[in-house]
Amino acid sequence: MQDIKIKSAGFGDPAVQSLVAENLRDLSERYGGSGDDTPITAADFTPPNGDFLVAVEDDRLIASAGWRRHGDDAELKRMFTTGAARGRGLARRMLAAVEASATAAGCKRMILETGDRQPEAIALYESAGYVRIPDFGHYAGHPGVLSYAKPL
Repeated sequence: MQDIKIKSAGFGDPAVQSLVAENLRDLSERYGGSGDDTPITAADFTPPNGDFLVAVEDDRLIASAGWRRHGDDAELKRMFTTGAARGRGLARRMLAAVEASATAAGCKRMILETGDRQPEAIALYESAGYVRIPDFGHYAGHPGVLSYAKPL
């Protein structure tokens, strides 16, 4: 894990978009459809109103996590670890890094939407101190949606 570097990256970068496409395929397998229809643009992840982080190992992107400003909150988006990189604690490192980025930008709380077909994500968020909040955002009111928050 020491050879894995976490850094900011442009959301529009082709390598980042390839990783995002892998994330959406994973979500599509779980939920059907496109995986996630939440409107997102590269501008959402432009400092100081957002950031997009990737983990790099041997010049390959193996994980991502971004945040975008949602009032005083930071909304977590595109948290993902490739199948080959799972089980090594990388998701926890990515979550800590994205929280630190949002904190540095002055956000007071991290919020997120996930779904009931992602038990590994739910376990991570709850073990990291996230608690359920009323649903918000693109999927508010949809069956299976779970929204969480954590003070930063």
